[in-house]
Formats: sequence, structure tokens, C-alpha cells
Amino acid sequence: MLYKNIKKIYHDIFKSYAHPELDTHIKKIMELDVYLPYSSTFFCITNTQNLTFEFVSKNMTACLGLDKEVLILEGMRNFWSRIHPEDIELWLKGLNDLMEFTLAEIPINQRYRMSYTWNYRLKNEQNNYVNIIQNTTPLEFDSAMKPIIGLAHYTVIDINVSMPITVCAKLLNEKNEYETKYFNNYSQKLLTDGLSNRERDVIRLLTINKTSKEIADLLNISPNTVDTHRRNILKKLNISSTGELIGMLKINTTFL
Repeated sequence: MLYKNIKKIYHDIFKSYAHPELDTHIKKIMELDVYLPYSSTFFCITNTQNLTFEFVSKNMTACLGLDKEVLILEGMRNFWSRIHPEDIELWLKGLNDLMEFTLAEIPINQRYRMSYTWNYRLKNEQNNYVNIIQNTTPLEFDSAMKPIIGLAHYTVIDINVSMPITVCAKLLNEKNEYETKYFNNYSQKLLTDGLSNRERDVIRLLTINKTSKEIADLLNISPNTVDTHRRNILKKLNISSTGELIGMLKINTTFL
């Protein structure tokens, strides 16, 4: 797909009219980057209106070997050029579906509490493709409450880990727990496609050692309902225990 075609589709998805500026909170996030340890993750502040990176953390170079000054100078065009050609159309389709879902299903006063996750393959400085899991939280919106500035965290995973292209939208509830509101798999169909959004939330909390009672409290459901979800999850995934489930997640995290 040609860059100009990507740019048009991307603009259509994020089309907006306002020109917000980064507030003090965002600038403080930039300052904190100096103190963060090097790891397999990095973050950027993205501007989908101007197709630019307002900020790129130092870990980006450690993770991908790329020059962050070049990325800031050339913006998203540079980043797009490194996405695997087979993933571009699926990635754009996923972004469009997430935007349509948000505008149609998420009330304006809740959009500040949304978080979006998707993945794709990206070429690093050594010209090797790696898996990228991107999680973006909106920070600023245009006059129509369409997200245009976001805090994006990127996790780099070895290419040998097989990852279908998926997208996910989560809402931070009043208990400060993310609830899955939308999930779609754009690659081959997996057994895990049969999981409900609520079951995905239960799985995620089980893997961080939450009890049924704690999960019930976080998701505003009863412990009996949690136990029912647990039984259904094991049956759908054809596994016998939560321990086996956690082992499975170490290999494939895309259905969360």
C-alpha cells in the first residue's frame, strides 16, 4: 500500500478540526522519561491530527535501534514505512473499527477513560521484523470528542512468537479496573475468538493472581458469576486449570 493511501485512510479515521496543545501533565510525563530504566518497552506522545510524534522516550532506541530524532523529524511516515506490508491493511481496518465503535458506543463523558490496544510487525534498525503491541490512552480530543493526542506504550516481542493482528478497547470503570468493550481478531480465526469480553477480563485478572471475590469486586459482578466464567473459559480453551491457562498466556497474549 502506498504511503499516500495510508495517509488518506489514517486521516479519514482520525479526521478532526481542533488544534489542542499539550498540557502540563503531558510535559511532566516527558520529564519522567529521564528516570525510567531501559527495558523492552518505550512510549511516545502521538498526534494523529498532524501525523507527528510530540515526544519519543529514550527506550525506543534501545528497543528498536532507531534514531528517535529522525522519528520526531519525519513523524508517522517514517514509522509506517517500517510496518510489515502484510499487516498494513489489517492494522488500518482495526483502527477504523475502533474509532467507529468509540464514536457510536462510548458516551462522550467516558472517552477519557478508554484505552486501546493493537499489534503489528515492525522492521527494526537491523532490518529484522519484531512484534509490536501498542497500547494508547487518549489525552486530548477535538471539538467532536474524537481522540487526537495519545500516550502510546509499545512493547517489543520476538518475531518468533506467532501473533494474529487483533484490536481491543477497554474502559476504566469506577473501581479503576479495565473492562473490555471491544475485541476483534483480523488474522486467522482462533479458538479464543469464542471468548466473551467479560471472559477476557476474568482471564487477565486471574493471571495476576486475583481471587474470584477480588475479580467480582473489580468487575461489579458476583463471585458465583466469576466462577461460572472460569468454568466456561476452561471448557472453551480445552484446558484443565488456571495454571495451564497462565502457561498458555506466556506463549500468546493476543486474546486479552
